[in-house]
Amino acid sequence: MIWAFALVVWVTVTAGLYLAMSRDALRVVLGLAVLGSGVNLLLFASGRVGSALPAVVPAGGEVLAADAANPLPQALVLTAIVIGFALVCFSLVLVLRLIRDAGTDDALELRHAEPHPTDPVKPPLPVPGTEPEFEPATVEAMGADRP
Repeated sequence: MIWAFALVVWVTVTAGLYLAMSRDALRVVLGLAVLGSGVNLLLFASGRVGSALPAVVPAGGEVLAADAANPLPQALVLTAIVIGFALVCFSLVLVLRLIRDAGTDDALELRHAEPHPTDPVKPPLPVPGTEPEFEPATVEAMGADRP
């Protein structure tokens, strides 16, 4: 059972990484969603997958049974699912807006949408030798003599 689960986690993480490294912006968002699911599966596997006992303290008991599932990874996975869903929804809205404004979702074509270096709205690139030089602060100026 654990080998099958490990294989599923490996395939999910690999597919997520493959999609996240794509040039297509929508594939990147889908890859982040799949990669998040793979990480959730990995975290869930740390909570003893094969255990048949629920993570509930029996009536009249004070502690969990020794072979019960660990409730902490389950709670973390539940929280990660909610946060991952919000991240994917927000990323999807941003990518759809980018596609609408730029007219493409190809990463190489999006580089051509960058403003030219001589654009008056874009701040100029720093020219070597024009950056202000700061003298190192002395110990007295930093207040090291104060208690």
